[in-house]
Amino acid sequence: MGVIHKIGRRKTAVARVYVSEGTGNITVNKKDFKIYFPTGTLQYKVLQPLTLTENAENFDIKVNVYGGGTTGQAEAVRMAIARAMCELDVENRGVLKPEGLLTRDPRMVERKKFGQKKARKRFQFSKR
Repeated sequence: MGVIHKIGRRKTAVARVYVSEGTGNITVNKKDFKIYFPTGTLQYKVLQPLTLTENAENFDIKVNVYGGGTTGQAEAVRMAIARAMCELDVENRGVLKPEGLLTRDPRMVERKKFGQKKARKRFQFSKR
């Protein structure tokens, strides 16, 4: 097996994942993923596709991620890892698809409109 390269996106975050055979090390932007994603929920999101396919200890994963916030980055990494697990074994798709890990979340920030304060919020209306 060579190195598998996959991309995951969420909001404005983009994650490039390189999966190779190893012992379960995950590095995100040249840091350990537990340091890069300090909270338990973010760590759970990153590990979710590996635990569902029971591959947590089988692969070394190198991640480059940029853009967005920490939650968007964690979900982008999760999607990229899930795509890589599907390429390794086609049967993993049946486990990951029902969990929604292979679906690109289309929700983005709505643009600000002119004549308004934000996307939906208006300037204060004065009757007199």
